[in-house]
Amino acid sequence: MMKRRDFLRNTALGLGAVAANATHVNLLANPYNMPIGLQLYTLRDDLAKDVNGTLAQVAAIGYKQVELYDNYGKDSRAMRKLLKDHGLVAPSGHYVVSQIETNWPQQIEYAKAIGLKYMVNAILQPEQRKNLDDYKHLVDVFSKAGEETKKAGIQFAYHNHNFEFQTVEGVMPYQFLLEKLDANLVQFEMDTFWVTHSGHDPVEFFNKYPGRFPLLHIKDLKAGHPPTLDFDAQPGLFAEVGKGTIDWKRIFEAAPKGGMKYFYAEQDYCEIPPLESVKISYEYLHSLTV
Repeated sequence: MMKRRDFLRNTALGLGAVAANATHVNLLANPYNMPIGLQLYTLRDDLAKDVNGTLAQVAAIGYKQVELYDNYGKDSRAMRKLLKDHGLVAPSGHYVVSQIETNWPQQIEYAKAIGLKYMVNAILQPEQRKNLDDYKHLVDVFSKAGEETKKAGIQFAYHNHNFEFQTVEGVMPYQFLLEKLDANLVQFEMDTFWVTHSGHDPVEFFNKYPGRFPLLHIKDLKAGHPPTLDFDAQPGLFAEVGKGTIDWKRIFEAAPKGGMKYFYAEQDYCEIPPLESVKISYEYLHSLTV
């Protein structure tokens, strides 16, 4: 894995130039020589037992970036030191609607203190997405959240699953959110697994909504699971990146048009020890060229 200063120097021309020549790019390792990130939810059980030791193993695998989903009871100073001690940075973190609606200023203060660039709504609970009026309400909630994070120099974003592709009163919620939310206030973290598992194509969304997807979740789908719009996260559905059915080269070739700045390997459930799973995913992504 190249050092951060080398990455910054080598990408000085920006991803825009890469996107313009995507079909001609053939780098030595890693998609576009970008640091490989890990969504730490994958290691939730390990982290619950030993935060410091688990992050040490994450760094030893080669990961340089992580996406947070919890603060593990640590204040912002302790969290920042913990990441720094292991040579990790956290460009983004996950939040839920209840946090946005009850203590968002405090969440923003914490996020700014540890250096987050993105604050992401992680998931919608069933009672928050029953009908189109619920999604209209969420547009207001997310727009206000984005206004507040923007004042702090942080971008708000929305992370999808597959239920957003289930038609509600004749409308696809994912497209509704993309079109109703101001791109200056709300960007998107595309979970390419759930888009694919819903029967849709991530590349089509990159092409239709260029620049809206600065964050990507990269996790693989095991064979034998037909598309569904039901949220069915369960053991047996997920594979290590490169061990499943998703065409990653095609997705990464198109990702710069979608606006990719960071991407995170993730695996909701693992059939082997999770640290072994994330090592397999890392090694695949480290060897992937586009």
